[in-house]
Amino acid sequence: MAPRASWKGYLKLSLVSCPIALYPAASSSERVSFNRINKKTGNRLKQQLVDAETGETVEKEDIGRGYEIGKGQYLQVEDDEIEKIRIESSHTISIDTFVARTEIDDRYIGDPYYIAPTDKVGQEAFAVIRDAIRDKAMVALGRVVLSRREQVMMLEAFDKGLLATTLRYSYEVRDQAPYFEDISDLKLPADMKELAAHIVDSKTSHFDPSTFVDHYETALVGLLRAKQVGHVTEAPKEEPVPHRVINLMDALRASIGADTKKKPAAASSKARAGAAASAKRKTGR
Repeated sequence: MAPRASWKGYLKLSLVSCPIALYPAASSSERVSFNRINKKTGNRLKQQLVDAETGETVEKEDIGRGYEIGKGQYLQVEDDEIEKIRIESSHTISIDTFVARTEIDDRYIGDPYYIAPTDKVGQEAFAVIRDAIRDKAMVALGRVVLSRREQVMMLEAFDKGLLATTLRYSYEVRDQAPYFEDISDLKLPADMKELAAHIVDSKTSHFDPSTFVDHYETALVGLLRAKQVGHVTEAPKEEPVPHRVINLMDALRASIGADTKKKPAAASSKARAGAAASAKRKTGR
């Protein structure tokens, strides 16, 4: 089945444009999820919206949108009124500027999307824009309306297409000062820094996301499998609380070589997804 696009429109660089589609580049569908149920009957619960004043259930056709303009006073806005708001970024991602990727603070990074052309006629124009971004070794910034909100998008060449990432607005990123103000400015001894550097060197590797394992998800799948066959899951032993470091130099020295045993290979993402899918099938999800 072909992937479903989140948005369709045009990509524009100056007078060059082409039809494109946006596809989510990340998914959480493989995670184990639960439904709310009635513990007495085992039946799934149905959510209902209730009038806050009368306590009566409101039918779907009577549910609307309201903007609070006073205590208990709401300005009603119809869906078709919102749909009439059409700005350029509703249908076109227009590239405004190019910047160095290193200039973008990682706190502003949001959700990733793939961008691909939607027809063969527009592929040449798409390739021109993609290669211009790649050749300059920069990222492009544009805007697009997603879920009734204009998002700033960072575009970079990725494989044969483009990788677009939403960027947060400045008012959405919290200033770090209040969180770090109690951290003292310390001048560390050279030998202490050398020992820490040695530990870092011994643990240096290459980024490989397939080695990441969600241990909580794995334990959750194990719980579901055990319950299906009637096994009672015992509470795990309490994890010992880490000792407070008294002598930092001794702790650093002890850390060197403490992790020499080879760790077991992590399960691949495909294997983890298969385990989660298997649990869902067995539980009727």
